[in-house]
Amino acid sequence: MATTAAPALPQWPTPPDDLGGAIREIKLALRRRIEVSGRTVDEVFDVVERRVAARVAEIQEIQTAGGSPWPVIEFDDLANPANHAALHDQVRRRGCVVIRGHFPREQAEAWDAGIVDYVEQNRFFENYRGPGDDFFGSVGSKPEIYPIYWSRPQMEARQSDWMATVQSFLNHAWRSESEGRQWFDPDRDSLYPDRIRRRPPGADSAGLGTHLDPGTLDLWMTHTNQQAFRHLFDGSVEEYDPWDAAYRTIGKQYPGSTMCSAFRTFQGWTALSDMRHDQGVLQTVPIPEAMAYLMLRPLLDDVPDDEMCGVTTGQVFPAGWKWQPLLMEALSGLPDIQAGDSVWWHCDMIHGVDSVQDQQGWGNVMYIPAAPWCRRNEEYAKSVRAAFTAGDSPTDFPAEHYERDWTGRFTEAELNDTGRRGLGLQD
Repeated sequence: MATTAAPALPQWPTPPDDLGGAIREIKLALRRRIEVSGRTVDEVFDVVERRVAARVAEIQEIQTAGGSPWPVIEFDDLANPANHAALHDQVRRRGCVVIRGHFPREQAEAWDAGIVDYVEQNRFFENYRGPGDDFFGSVGSKPEIYPIYWSRPQMEARQSDWMATVQSFLNHAWRSESEGRQWFDPDRDSLYPDRIRRRPPGADSAGLGTHLDPGTLDLWMTHTNQQAFRHLFDGSVEEYDPWDAAYRTIGKQYPGSTMCSAFRTFQGWTALSDMRHDQGVLQTVPIPEAMAYLMLRPLLDDVPDDEMCGVTTGQVFPAGWKWQPLLMEALSGLPDIQAGDSVWWHCDMIHGVDSVQDQQGWGNVMYIPAAPWCRRNEEYAKSVRAAFTAGDSPTDFPAEHYERDWTGRFTEAELNDTGRRGLGLQD
């Protein structure tokens, strides 16, 4: 342990004007902090690299044998709490999971048809104004990701008992209480609204490059994130736990087009159609500990002093072969997915979408994460309520507001207790 006080880290509550200078300053301070602990940056990184390399070897062995490292859990198995400890072990080891049969197939297919009716009834395609953000960059006249948030299918899924069961199970994989504080309520979700994707048969898609969504330079440069990743820089790297929620629920990301105002334990989507594993599916690096590798990697000597391995403001956190080749060796796609299944991955996890040519079958999903009730999510819920009432796009997304005057939009009268609690309308 350190024999002298660790130096205070510089902080920027908002993005600095001089990014290069700020990066040089924070990297110097982090290196000094590690050295005061009695270790070198290389020694600390080596601890993380060896742990990650062991996980990569496990995953490659599974892939070589023709399997998938993604755990698959039957929804019905969640009904017995006696199963949860063993199931949580699977989730924690890989950081991702498929919940098979989360919703009945008939329900998922009915929701898919309901979304089509909703957008066609309201002449969405005739009024579509073009891409609202970079998710639409390679899409033609009809969007692949629809900027729709308040349809009955989406809201029914968000507030359903089936969804609440899975979200609670996943939230309990985390340490919601640590450092003497309760960081979130694992049994109450904040109903974070997101969009839908409908990719038709025959589609060609370039996919989406591998990246992370938990933040950008603020991960190193704000007080709450410095606290969340404290073990990486204070000489106790062995104690780093990607499942510890400490300090994650009270900070905010730097403003930018890729920010998420809410804290999500897991990102996720619900399948509205069957999808084969070779048809442009989600890919992840199923190693929760990889975040420690990503946070420490910019401090090594081969990275320029004014660079953070490509991380900057206003863009997603990139991950790839240039700076993290070891991690990319574990990139793993989904197994076959059925309508009604749901797919989940740790909020810090590297993920992307594989490319596809002449897609076979539909590729339709509703994006619904696990975003447990906490200080950060309670604050964001205020803007969500306003958007819900007005039919606006939520503030985390481009201000397109297609649904303001649409018929068939979900109404407050249709909220159940779960929905009302998720929007902060009741305790």
